[in-house]
Amino acid sequence: MKRVGAHVSISGGVENAPLNAREIGAKAFAMFTRNQRQWHSAPLAAGSVEAFRKNCAEAGFSPEHILPHDSYLINLGHPDPEKLDKSREAFVTEMQRTEALGLVMLNFHPGSHLNLVSEDDSLGLISASVDLALEATRNVAAVIENTAGQGSNLGFTFGQIARIIDRVGEKSRVGVCLDTCHLFASGYDIRTPDAFDAMLEEFDRTIGLRYLRGMHLNDAKQPLGSRVDRHACIGKGMIGAEAFAHIMRHPALEEMPLILETPDSDGWSEEIRMLYQFAGE
Repeated sequence: MKRVGAHVSISGGVENAPLNAREIGAKAFAMFTRNQRQWHSAPLAAGSVEAFRKNCAEAGFSPEHILPHDSYLINLGHPDPEKLDKSREAFVTEMQRTEALGLVMLNFHPGSHLNLVSEDDSLGLISASVDLALEATRNVAAVIENTAGQGSNLGFTFGQIARIIDRVGEKSRVGVCLDTCHLFASGYDIRTPDAFDAMLEEFDRTIGLRYLRGMHLNDAKQPLGSRVDRHACIGKGMIGAEAFAHIMRHPALEEMPLILETPDSDGWSEEIRMLYQFAGE
C-alpha cells in the first residue's frame, strides 16, 4: 500500500497532528515536534504525549508512517564550534522528543559548510553529529533529506549522502528521505518513468535502497539543475504529473511515508485523492 500524507500543523499541541492528517485523507504524515523557528521549546507535556499516541492509534497511523522534521535552524555541519554545539544540542533534543512520542524516524537537512571549511570536513561534522544523537537515544533513526544544493548546502548529491552514512557508526539507525523537488533542482531528472527508474538505480548503486525511508512529493517551480528550492503543486511545475503517477505505481515505494510539502495546504486533500487515483486506489 502507498502511504500518502502531508506535513501537517501542530497548532494547539502535537496531539492535533494525527487529527489534522486524518481530516485530509492521509495515510501518513509529517510534522514538527515543536516550533521550528525557535532554538528552545518547553518539554513535551505528558498529557500531550499520551494524547498524541492515542490519536495516532485511533486514526490508524503507525510510527513507521510518521516522519517528523527537525528545526530548520539546525546546521550539523557548521564550521564554528560554538554554533555547531548549539545545533547538536538542539538535534539531540529533537531526537529525544521524537522518541518520547513513540516514533522511529526524524527527518533532517544535513547542513552547510558556509564556504568556511571544505565540503569533506563539513560532511565529517555531520556524521559525527548524527553519531552523538544516536548515542543519546535508542529507537530513532536519523533520516537525511537530500537538498536542492542552494548556497553552501550539502546533501544534494547521492555521493555526499553516501559519505555521511559511511562515517556513521550505527548504520541501522540512519536513512534517507528523497524530496522530488530537491532531486530535480539538484540535477536528477525524474520527469519520465525511465528517468525516475534510472535515478533510483543510481541511488541504489551509490547509497543503497535499504536506506530509503520516505519521500517528499513536491513539483518544482524552477528548471532541472537550477539549484533553487521552490516547491510547486503536483502536476503544476516543471516535473509534471507523469512522474508522480509513476511514483504511485512503483513497487519499491510501498509502505513508506510519501509526504506532500506543496505550497497550497488547502488543496492537500485533493492532491492526496489525485495521487491515489494515479495508483488506481
